[in-house]
Amino acid sequence: MGAEAGSQSAVDIFVIGGGINGCGIARDAAGRGLSVRLAEQGDLAQATSSASTKLFHGGLRYLEYFEFRLVREALQERETLLLAMPHISWPMRFVLPLHPGMRFETKTPTSRLLTAVMPWMRGRRPAWVIRLGLFLYDHLGGRRILPGTRTLDLRSDPAGRALRGEFTRAYEYSDCWVQDSRLVVLNARDAARRGAEILTRTRVTAARREGGLWTVDMSGPEGETRCHARALVNAAGPWAGEVIRDTLGRQGGASVRLVRGSHIVTRKLFDHDRSYIFQGRDGRIIFAIPYEQDFTLIGTTDQDHEGDPSEAVCTPAEQDYLCAFASEYFARPVTRADIVWSYSGVRPLYDDGARSATAATRDYVLRLDDRGAPLLNVFGGKITTYRRLAEHALEKLAPFFPAAGATWTAGVALPGGDFPHDGVAALQARLVADYPFLTKSWAARLIRAYGTETWLVLGEARAAADLGEDFGGTLTGAEVRWLLREEYARSAEDILWRRTRLGLRLDAAGVAALEASIAAQREET
Repeated sequence: MGAEAGSQSAVDIFVIGGGINGCGIARDAAGRGLSVRLAEQGDLAQATSSASTKLFHGGLRYLEYFEFRLVREALQERETLLLAMPHISWPMRFVLPLHPGMRFETKTPTSRLLTAVMPWMRGRRPAWVIRLGLFLYDHLGGRRILPGTRTLDLRSDPAGRALRGEFTRAYEYSDCWVQDSRLVVLNARDAARRGAEILTRTRVTAARREGGLWTVDMSGPEGETRCHARALVNAAGPWAGEVIRDTLGRQGGASVRLVRGSHIVTRKLFDHDRSYIFQGRDGRIIFAIPYEQDFTLIGTTDQDHEGDPSEAVCTPAEQDYLCAFASEYFARPVTRADIVWSYSGVRPLYDDGARSATAATRDYVLRLDDRGAPLLNVFGGKITTYRRLAEHALEKLAPFFPAAGATWTAGVALPGGDFPHDGVAALQARLVADYPFLTKSWAARLIRAYGTETWLVLGEARAAADLGEDFGGTLTGAEVRWLLREEYARSAEDILWRRTRLGLRLDAAGVAALEASIAAQREET
């Protein structure tokens, strides 16, 4: 074993996993004055946390499963998070076209109740039931900023132009968009700013209780290292079960259900800024969302996943399913020829014994083992409730750290988010005034990524040439240097598919130039 990091003074909390839950817990703990070290085996947000549907939402369909506590907490969090990160999250309106043939999934509590009370409905979703659900959705979370539900006439509303003529009526409601992988990185950066140590490309190979502490062995860029911690948090997401079994050498207890969610990205399918939520004949729903200015994001599927979570892909069958589903609604059929990119992530859901992947709970479960130095295992969760999950994790650990501070994260801005929730347009206008060479779309992308830190990224540049190499897609040397220096990026993939989504825009020459630039900068350091 090589260097024994922190052997003289153990850290308070060691976190395994650099997804949204791990980084959220690290940030919360560091802000309470606790010493924190986090280890992530790959890049931050490399798995589930960069493969979501990119929504801060209450989960409208979870009402069908009577998950009222989860929906209420998520709805409350939408606006709390919107205030703290107005650069990477923003309100979005969702159009739900009504179709008389749409049905509930047959096994939901709502479906069973309506079948018992009104068997003649034969599992159909009547408009009044949908409107009742949207009424609850509007009021469960104490909505303050976001507008409520309204009814649309699709024959006259612009949202109807992209749809088949049979859809004449729709409901429109509010939820929020979020740049998921940037959310993770900003939590990690804020945790580090508050004293946490964030280790990427560092795998925890073993952990064991010794002398009232955890001894944690790691393998990373500096070789084999070891440290000690007073408490251990397993937030490894899809690998949480593997950590329990192989890294900690434990058997039994709670388990993870791996559910694959796949998405496709097509060229822009409609010309407005609203999203669609479509109800399928199988009782499921999918979204069609404006994406990265020139594209449309469609998803998601729900399939139980076998094998390595890192090898999840959107299969041809899933692509066909999503295309066929969307084509039930869009006037112009969506085909696999329209797809420019696809991605898939594995959700680490708590295994509650549900019959189907769709029915498995999205709620989170925290399991504390306090037989010696405390171990907290994190199961499940959704991106919208990550902050509350972190608070509840610290509540579980609080008895072991009586000097820790109180809850603090609600409303506290993430890096770059220190401006009003409705101030994006003003911030973008100021950016263009300060850097006149920026196009409108370029400025919009930068503000939506970096917020008030955009000025730090661009520095003293007075022309585009001052930003260094142009890799294409408005990605410049100055931005790359920022991402390498400040945001834990180490590779072209980190930059193109997690810190940004500019992989949709760069050609092969641009990617090669970026890889060469990163290699040269790493040699210099």
